[in-house]
Amino acid sequence: MEKDKNIILIGMPGAGKSTVGVLLAKAMGRYFLDTDVFIQAVQGRSLRELIETEGLAGFCEIERQYAGCVDIKNAVIATGGSVVYYESAMRHLKSGGVVVYLEIALEELERRLTDMAGRGVVIEPGQTIEGLYEKRRPLYEKYADVTIHTAGLTHEQTVGEILKNLQERL
Repeated sequence: MEKDKNIILIGMPGAGKSTVGVLLAKAMGRYFLDTDVFIQAVQGRSLRELIETEGLAGFCEIERQYAGCVDIKNAVIATGGSVVYYESAMRHLKSGGVVVYLEIALEELERRLTDMAGRGVVIEPGQTIEGLYEKRRPLYEKYADVTIHTAGLTHEQTVGEILKNLQERL
């Protein structure tokens, strides 16, 4: 894989993008960028606070703008779970790298996502985790260059699967 190409991780909140991203960046000797942390650092507020003060639409616009202005090479980028809602941001990210979808089973997702509000998940009032999953899954599949099925894998094994799949793309 070309050194200047990024690896962009997409998937549901709780799929392991941030944790796997750090491990993958270390394994590949690359920079690591978490777009959620980037937004929080620049805005000076947590995702939860941004959603509360700006509303879902306002937060989504902030997320779209930040994802669309990422200008880094040779990095592993962990995106917010809702970045796939913004075609312009996804086109921008894809233009600089390979998009890897960390697919997680709904049952595992429900076990991991116990504090949706605290995590700052973009979810409509009254929407269930299952409803969110069904809404986003086709978008993750649309943008993915590589899909990693994470069921039964540790974070380290997930990194191994990503590396194997990236080597096969050379």
